[in-house]
Amino acid sequence: MSLSSDKIFEGMSLPEFKKKVTQESVIRYAEASGDHNPIHLDTEFAARMGLNGTVVHGMLVLAFISLYLTTVFGADWAAGGTLNVKFKEPARPGDVLNITGKINKLVKQESFTTVSCDILCRNNRNETIITGEATVKQKERYVI
Repeated sequence: MSLSSDKIFEGMSLPEFKKKVTQESVIRYAEASGDHNPIHLDTEFAARMGLNGTVVHGMLVLAFISLYLTTVFGADWAAGGTLNVKFKEPARPGDVLNITGKINKLVKQESFTTVSCDILCRNNRNETIITGEATVKQKERYVI
């Protein structure tokens, strides 16, 4: 899913990425992270908290966004990309997350270009889950 063109430019849309979040993936994340907060794992507890069911760990959603950025920018993202986000709504098990991005600024420097991208994560009900900005120092692409 990397960028299909070797040329990137301001205003360019990044490829779309979809990921279904299951309760099983939430359980696996809880085990891996040690975050066993019952709002993620216990439907009855989450309902008592006014959440109308369990919610996905915010950090799991961010992991999916980071995976998206790795597929778009490769090793450059892994080598030091940054992400600044705002959580708008919780993701829920069963949601299909649709992650998109758009290049909003390019700053050319001597050996790389700093690429800033608006990031948007919505669910299958078109609710905004996360908005934010990703920044990556891109070495591999020709920037126009």
